[in-house]
Amino acid sequence: MWHPTGDIVLISDPRVAAIPLEDSGEPLVDVRGRLRVDERMADPEGAYAHLRQGVVDRLERAERILPDGYHLLIVEGHRTIASQRQIFDGYRAELAERFPGLTPDELRSATSRYVSPVEVAPHTAGAAVDLTLCDPDGAEYDMGTAINDTPEQSGGLCYTAAPDLPEAARRHRKILAGALEPVGLVNYATEWWHWSYGDRYWAFTTGARHALYGPTSL
Repeated sequence: MWHPTGDIVLISDPRVAAIPLEDSGEPLVDVRGRLRVDERMADPEGAYAHLRQGVVDRLERAERILPDGYHLLIVEGHRTIASQRQIFDGYRAELAERFPGLTPDELRSATSRYVSPVEVAPHTAGAAVDLTLCDPDGAEYDMGTAINDTPEQSGGLCYTAAPDLPEAARRHRKILAGALEPVGLVNYATEWWHWSYGDRYWAFTTGARHALYGPTSL
């Protein structure tokens, strides 16, 4: 099992869940027509293509920061609470079967390296986006792993700063971060593709007094 997290604070950390929430009330808006959107995670309601207004505004600014030949490719934004719970429970069951010696606390922690617990999940708030980089024709750049590769599948290369990352993938991840960090988004360090703004993890990472976005629905 690939599990080292070093100094990474996991989304399941009690300090993250303890962050107060004062929802701004910003609406979920459709990203389609404003940025490039991939349909691999499309759901019947189209939730995947929606994000809070403030997140979309920042992504549009990030798009303008990117070097020539690079574009953001949005893969998944908002996620329903039911879907988030299903993903979390499914991955936890997978780990429990593969590693039967884990205690319940260890199992929850291991699961949250890759999937957020429902109560703090940034995707259900419309605050998180899974995305990558593509060229003007839509061809994706090499980022080292596929989006949503688990730590087990990738041997830990899904971690944003994985030490054994090929040079091209490391360079592309730096380009992505170089556009998203200046506009205020934060990365979840176990998933190079996951960036958020306004959620509890963002508030914990940046020292904000409270989160701006809580669970919402279309």
